[in-house]
Amino acid sequence: MLIASIVAQSQILITLLLGDKLNSEGVEFGLEGGLNWTNISGLDTKDYARKWNLGFYFDLKIKNQWSLSTGVLVKSNYGVNNLTNNDLTDIGATNYYKLDTILVGDYSMKISSFMVPVLIRYKFKNHIYAELGPQFSLMYNSWVEFKSDIEGRDAIIKEYNKEKINKIDVGIMIGAGYTLYKGTGWTIGAKYYYGFVDVFKDISGTKNSSIYLKLNIPIGAGEVAQKKAAEKAAKRQEKKNNKKNK
Repeated sequence: MLIASIVAQSQILITLLLGDKLNSEGVEFGLEGGLNWTNISGLDTKDYARKWNLGFYFDLKIKNQWSLSTGVLVKSNYGVNNLTNNDLTDIGATNYYKLDTILVGDYSMKISSFMVPVLIRYKFKNHIYAELGPQFSLMYNSWVEFKSDIEGRDAIIKEYNKEKINKIDVGIMIGAGYTLYKGTGWTIGAKYYYGFVDVFKDISGTKNSSIYLKLNIPIGAGEVAQKKAAEKAAKRQEKKNNKKNK
């Protein structure tokens, strides 16, 4: 967990320090962050868990308005809230209410993963885009979390269970968004993901799903856009001067 945390922080730091070097006319690079509401199907509970996510992205231009959008969410989670007694039994988690010492509280499932979307994106002339493609996830930790208020004090118990979770998840993602500042600035968007792989090794029909609200912040792309605009302006001025000389 410590190594994963250090790697994640290092990747974000590299993004901030070297983002302007990685941006070019054919590549946009920057930070992606936001909120996602996540659920696991096949369980009694239907209560979505709200999670923060943070990572970096690449937007690789292919041709005309087509591009390939990818990257890594290095701080991201799947999961679900308010597990029922049946859910706890099915996933083999401790139910403290049934022990001799009764503890009343809420149970949730949390899965920490690295997420890598690979999306084909089409950008319309009004700077709205649509995207579609697979997302791949690598689970590196998971646990059932019990949270209770005992005599005015918060108590949290984590029961780790990553040996019961499939490490790899693959699914389909669809999204849309809008790029600000005439297509050269920040991007706001929404995505939906549905997994094809069972979350629990021994429980069929348990699939991850998430709704994402995101903000993309290009690092140094503004300077690239300004340089390109300045070059175009210089070319237009040169053409005007050539016409006058003729």
